[in-house]
Amino acid sequence: MTKKKNNRTRFVGLRFTPDEYNKIKERRQTTTTKHVSEYIRRVLLNKELTVGIRNKSLDDFMAEMILLRVELNHIGTNFNQAVKKLNTLSHIAEFKTWLSQYENDKQNLLNKINSIKEKINQISDQWLQ
Repeated sequence: MTKKKNNRTRFVGLRFTPDEYNKIKERRQTTTTKHVSEYIRRVLLNKELTVGIRNKSLDDFMAEMILLRVELNHIGTNFNQAVKKLNTLSHIAEFKTWLSQYENDKQNLLNKINSIKEKINQISDQWLQ
């Protein structure tokens, strides 16, 4: 069975003000339609439009979490650089004791940072679906 080809042979020209056209474009961007003409045709002919609605509070939360992830990466980098610098000063006797405690604290901090980053990644993966 072949589908009957429906060519569009009728042309209707419409003129919009720049503001009107921008509103139409903005509304089209919230749908799954790819072209403004397709969007206008669907609206005029009362055809189904698929509109993507996003949760604003979740968007705001994810933006904050992304910034937090970047900050955590910077903190971890700075922390590692400080520890490397401290390791070069290990010739002082009491410093070695302090340094070993500091290494334990560092490892605990990095473990916590990694668990926070993993959770942020899990949430962002769910959010992006």
